[in-house]
Amino acid sequence: MESIAIYQVDAFTDKLFGGNPAAVCVLEETISGELMQKIAMENNLSETAFVTSNGNEFNIRYFAPKMEIDLCGHASLASAFVLDKFYLKNTSEIVFHTYSVGDISVSVKDDMYALNLPKDEIKEAYKMSEQISEILGAVPVELYKGTTDLMAIFDNEDQIQRLNPDFTELLKLDIRGLIVTAPGNNSDIVCRFFCPAIGVNEDPVTGSAHTTLVPYWTKKLGKSNFVSHQLSERGGELFCRDLGDRVEVAGKAALYMKGELNV
Repeated sequence: MESIAIYQVDAFTDKLFGGNPAAVCVLEETISGELMQKIAMENNLSETAFVTSNGNEFNIRYFAPKMEIDLCGHASLASAFVLDKFYLKNTSEIVFHTYSVGDISVSVKDDMYALNLPKDEIKEAYKMSEQISEILGAVPVELYKGTTDLMAIFDNEDQIQRLNPDFTELLKLDIRGLIVTAPGNNSDIVCRFFCPAIGVNEDPVTGSAHTTLVPYWTKKLGKSNFVSHQLSERGGELFCRDLGDRVEVAGKAALYMKGELNV
């Protein structure tokens, strides 16, 4: 039986029971993807990250309860938080090697963790507008398709709050998830993220969705720095910056639990 260090961290918040919870497993040696998937299913969180040391840098993989994910923002932030607090000393940057999207760097300053992520490429998806309107029960003013997600634009925050998707119909689409977004009342933008395909109907806070949101809203708002509030029940705050061909998504984190797995 092998012992694996595990931490549960609430990401994109500075308070417990807010933001998005992620499990972080710090491995002394690699384990199989099959075992990673079983652990993620047992954890039953939106994401479990598995981190192994690669010299001064780290390999990382992300698993939702149902499948492996190419990129997860909140699990990356949670992993950086764990390494910063428990494994590294006086670090200002952590680099993760992912399996699918290249390197991710995380800048560490005080209690803020800034993820440097690849920017998503989006294109209009108006042919799906009727279908998405039926799923959401509301008509978006614009609709875009990114690499893995759809993004529906609405006029105001109240519309985003009221959305109640048909998850059975959403599950039939060949996408990771559906981002919905609008200008915010008390933040620059608001958003929600629906993703039943990965085993989570609504993700509490989604860093990776902001690789799609940031390029759109940078042009729409006419500024490259802005604040996003994800309107889930738990809620989360993300500080966003357009870096040209990359995006920066920053936030804080809070430790909920640490322990060990016996597998």
